[in-house]
Amino acid sequence: MLTRMRLQQLIFMVVACPAAYVGSVKADDWPQWRGAQHDGIADPAQKPPLKFSATENVHWVASIPGRGHGSPTIYGDRIFLATADEAARRQTLICLDRATGKRLWSREVHRGGFPNKSNRKASQASSTPACDGKRVFINFLNAGAVYTTAFDLNGKQLWQTKITDYILHQGFATSPAIYKSLLIVSADNKGGGAVCGLDRTDGSVAWRIDRPKYPNYASPVIYRINDIDQLIFQGCNLVSSYDPANGKKRWQVKGATTECVSSIVTDGVHVFTSGGYPRNHVSAMKADGSGEVVWENISRVYVPSMLVKDGYLFAIMDSGNAMCWKSDTGKQMWKERLNRTTSASPVLVGDRIYAVDEQGNFSVFKADPMNFKVLARNKLGDQVFATPVFCGGRIYARVAENNGDVRQEKLYCIGEK
Repeated sequence: MLTRMRLQQLIFMVVACPAAYVGSVKADDWPQWRGAQHDGIADPAQKPPLKFSATENVHWVASIPGRGHGSPTIYGDRIFLATADEAARRQTLICLDRATGKRLWSREVHRGGFPNKSNRKASQASSTPACDGKRVFINFLNAGAVYTTAFDLNGKQLWQTKITDYILHQGFATSPAIYKSLLIVSADNKGGGAVCGLDRTDGSVAWRIDRPKYPNYASPVIYRINDIDQLIFQGCNLVSSYDPANGKKRWQVKGATTECVSSIVTDGVHVFTSGGYPRNHVSAMKADGSGEVVWENISRVYVPSMLVKDGYLFAIMDSGNAMCWKSDTGKQMWKERLNRTTSASPVLVGDRIYAVDEQGNFSVFKADPMNFKVLARNKLGDQVFATPVFCGGRIYARVAENNGDVRQEKLYCIGEK
């Protein structure tokens, strides 16, 4: 007889793991940026702690060499994380044991080739890996071009593919997305970027879309909308939908802004975009390709991605304010002060939203459109840019701690003791 928790887990697996992803992913895995379904929604059956700190509810802490702003990717008993040693100019993928945090292997992907300038908040390892259960994939900007590299789970490099030349503006941060037999990668930039579908086994280019000559930082996401799989992309003054199987354009309309960082979310009827240059905007556009903007406002949700739950849109603004709108009308339900300046995206776990600001203030609030209620406030680390991951009842948080002039990144595994 199924327990209620197990039934919730099975429902989550059906909802969160459509044909767009490989079939072996489990509810307690986090295989790519924002989870299996790209939406920042974690398994609702799990119970991560409300209260935690560097000494409370800590299972283990792993020191991470170098610097990076990408999230951890978790598959089975392994954790994958990208990092960069800026002094040695070395970009690396590391693998940790999920149970203990012990480093299993570290593989240098690139040496040298770092750009001379970038946004002060950027890192040379801001992408989140993706894992299909057999291979792990990572994007890096190096030597004026973006490359995607694949390793097996034991750290053997399988292939490396150049995606496009890249003219640096603010930085590079887009993460790969898994779709059936393909890996979807993107690299918009001022030189004219590309979105590509790569064969996961050998890295060959199955299809390629040339993009406008604008800087943009949004990662590709795939949703099943109107009973078809759609690769939805925002930025370069466009909202675009492509067939992820072959790269053919389904629809494309003017919208969004030039530069976007956040990933699009959807309620199945609308796609919700946000951007911050040259103007601030949050908008709801019909997902039927008509180009109809149902509502729009000028809230600055430039970097953190948003969340959709039960007909409402939740967001953490760059300023740290929390906001909620009715998703079909844009009616503002509330706007409340929560944290300080924020780069990481919020994560929904059941009826709780976890959000962390750049100073390591982790807040938990109720995903309630009628009443804003903070459930807990925690502190972890001195600097946080990476979005935390929630799976198997644990929180995996990449933070930096300062000891005088020495900055040390760490990955915390948090869970009820």
